[in-house]
Amino acid sequence: MPTAPILFVASSGGHLAQLWSLRPWWEDRERAWVTFRTPDAVPLLEGEDVTWAYHPTTRNIGNLLRNTALAVRTFGHRRPSTVISTGAGVALPFFVLAWLLRVPTVYIEVYDRIDRPTLTTRLCRPFTRLFLAQWDEQRTFLPSTAITVGPLL
Repeated sequence: MPTAPILFVASSGGHLAQLWSLRPWWEDRERAWVTFRTPDAVPLLEGEDVTWAYHPTTRNIGNLLRNTALAVRTFGHRRPSTVISTGAGVALPFFVLAWLLRVPTVYIEVYDRIDRPTLTTRLCRPFTRLFLAQWDEQRTFLPSTAITVGPLL
């Protein structure tokens, strides 16, 4: 029986690059990815287990619903051991479903937000087990249990 993968969920671009920078940690672990099929993501994730999400996600109710259905299908195919994200909007349906199924979630606040949380951080907060900050300043708007891990890029 295969082990449950870590599920990395992020928008393409900088969000995905921050998760990719954790490669020394995840390269020997079972994993799967959810991101957007964009010119930067396709070659980066070649050979990885990838599910392509719908975008844009910002204020797009149709794609929120499509990504919610995608989360249900993804979890139905093989339930992850953990869901990890740096945002953005695509993370929300996966975090809600993970919370409902008691799958641990880890949210890493993006490196370029040091004065206030991103919208996705605020939306995912009730569904996040562990928050990681890249800067100490971010801990002022994250839960008191947040851990500073330092910049990923």
